Amino acid sequence: MRKLDRTCITPPTCLSSYHHGKHNWGSLDPLHKDEIRTSLEQMQGQRCAYCEGPLHDLGRHIEHFRRKGANPHLTFCWENLYWSCDQDDSCGRFKDNHAGSFDVNELIDPCADDPDKFFHFRSNGTIDVRNGLQADEEHQANETIRVFNLHPQYGRLRNMRKTAASAYLKDVEEIWQLDKEERCNFIKHEIQATAHQPFSTVIRHLFEEAL
Repeated sequence: MRKLDRTCITPPTCLSSYHHGKHNWGSLDPLHKDEIRTSLEQMQGQRCAYCEGPLHDLGRHIEHFRRKGANPHLTFCWENLYWSCDQDDSCGRFKDNHAGSFDVNELIDPCADDPDKFFHFRSNGTIDVRNGLQADEEHQANETIRVFNLHPQYGRLRNMRKTAASAYLKDVEEIWQLDKEERCNFIKHEIQATAHQPFSTVIRHLFEEAL
């Protein structure tokens, strides 16, 4: 999970044509769905808002962070929409169908919160909740992992994160032969170069450990 910036994206104009009480999500014109997807891709790239997995491989759907069934007034709210992978065992599908009871206000919202404050992604594919959090923040981190099934020991996602990091382990070993300035410049370049890749956070955290 990574920080997303919704403020730099122009909201899809089509959303203003739909109103709670008069329309439902099924009322959306397919062309308007495409417009929403285009805006979400501008914000997220081709990566899931929650696991950072590649949407072209994992499938995709427009996700309501706050369930539209429980929050129908937010059905057409731009701030409530993300692009999620379409895997039933994680992310948006898992949240809506398998997570059980939760308070959405206790989850990390990738636009409203900075996931870096809460998580450290390791090169072995696991996720650590950061030390030093307040009790409510620690609960927020653990609840987010649970509700989206991003569990650090969970096989599929852990293996995908581990694979993404493994391509850069040799680079991290070799940069220790550089002096500090060269190492910092190399790390900065690699972080920028991989920023739009799937699972970029685990790659970034791997390089940041070498600073």
